[in-house]
Amino acid sequence: MRARYVPTAQLEALLDPDAAGWKKVGSEDLKLEGTPLGLQPTAHIRAAWMERKIGSVARVAVAAVHDGRMLAFRLEWSAASESREPSDNDQFPDAAAVVLPSVPEAPAITMGAPGLAVNAWYWRADDERARNVIAEGLGTSRTVDGELVKGRGTWKEGHWRVVIARALRVDTQEPMAQLEPGADTGFGIAVWDGSQGERAGIKAFSGPLWLKLQIDTMPVATR
Repeated sequence: MRARYVPTAQLEALLDPDAAGWKKVGSEDLKLEGTPLGLQPTAHIRAAWMERKIGSVARVAVAAVHDGRMLAFRLEWSAASESREPSDNDQFPDAAAVVLPSVPEAPAITMGAPGLAVNAWYWRADDERARNVIAEGLGTSRTVDGELVKGRGTWKEGHWRVVIARALRVDTQEPMAQLEPGADTGFGIAVWDGSQGERAGIKAFSGPLWLKLQIDTMPVATR
């Protein structure tokens, strides 16, 4: 998949998931699957979901752009209902995340490993507040920042449209993904259907291996 280069002014507009400019970018349709039951972090969760389907969302359309400074992803998926606020003990907010390896060796299937972190740019529908999350293995996810990642979502006509964006590079001591134009990286997508009780490790995701993201180079200025 390709993250296309766009001028800064356009990218500011594209933080709106319904912006017309996204139609010019194009998207890639990705198949999602439920996270394996055997990889859920506790015996209680594994027992509770033994007879339940994991991964309610089957497909997501993904587009990506950057301006040399910020990288934005647009996700769109089918959702029969809009789940923003929990209405019962088994219902949760809809959510989505773009997951990137903080180091190339980080495994996708286990959300990293000790010393091999992954970085999730996480959006949740209940407060529209995106979060920067680090994980180094199953059950280790922790929010390290609530400002660097920007997220915005709209639900219309049975579809969620969500934009998640962050600076390509950030000044931090945390093991976050550091990106640059012209470089490739792995990435993954996760989507939670809150109306089906999905949260934490119970989700649909793009598979056990990283997908490839090609970040466009920036045009060379000419005199």
